[in-house]
Amino acid sequence: MESVQSFFPLLATVLAYLTGSLSFAVIVSRAMGLSDPRSFGSKNPGATNVLRSGSKLAAILTLLLDAAKGWLPVVLIKWYGPFYGMGDGTMALVGLAAFLGHLFPVFFRFEGGKGVATALGVLLGLNPWLGLATALVWLMMAVLFRYSSLASITAALLAPVVYVLGDGELWITSKSITLAVSVMALFLLYRHAENINRLIKGTESRLGKKASPVGAVSATAPHAHGPAKHGHRHPPHADQAAPHKSDRT
Repeated sequence: MESVQSFFPLLATVLAYLTGSLSFAVIVSRAMGLSDPRSFGSKNPGATNVLRSGSKLAAILTLLLDAAKGWLPVVLIKWYGPFYGMGDGTMALVGLAAFLGHLFPVFFRFEGGKGVATALGVLLGLNPWLGLATALVWLMMAVLFRYSSLASITAALLAPVVYVLGDGELWITSKSITLAVSVMALFLLYRHAENINRLIKGTESRLGKKASPVGAVSATAPHAHGPAKHGHRHPPHADQAAPHKSDRT
């Protein structure tokens, strides 16, 4: 019986990872006939990049579904786990597994998104107040600065801090959950390394900016190596520019 119970956390973790591996940015975009989000903008299969396709509905659906796949495994363990001997440790483990599934999805050659929405879903599952507080930090930064990446980085850094500070007031902290939230924060910073460089250089795209697909060429742009315009004459050859002395009179 004990061996069966010890198998449940492993099974729950694997199922959470497989759920997290569903890249809804790609799935929703294909279903709605949009360009693959991995082919334009930041090439990140996430809600922010889907928004750059011009479809707000697709971006909202992606955000909700990516968050749901992080929330669902956690709350299932919270609701039903105690009956099978699974507590905070398993809850933290499945949340982290769903998050890592989004980052490294087995169904999409392990090339996933940055995990912001899925991490938020995990936090909401762990404790709704923790998720709401983190979402509020993201929203405030996004409204003030209009950079999704900056908002995500700030929220990621503050999520473990908020969790620790809320101990005894809004929830009772758990070492396993603290570790899981901290690991997610580190992965989020790692996945935003390029964004951090662009923020420093001032080249980061702002929220709501529509991106053109990679490889698209403007119809009005001239060819760099195309033929010369009509009427343009090449300069005469050096031998033609001036007559030889023997030809002068």
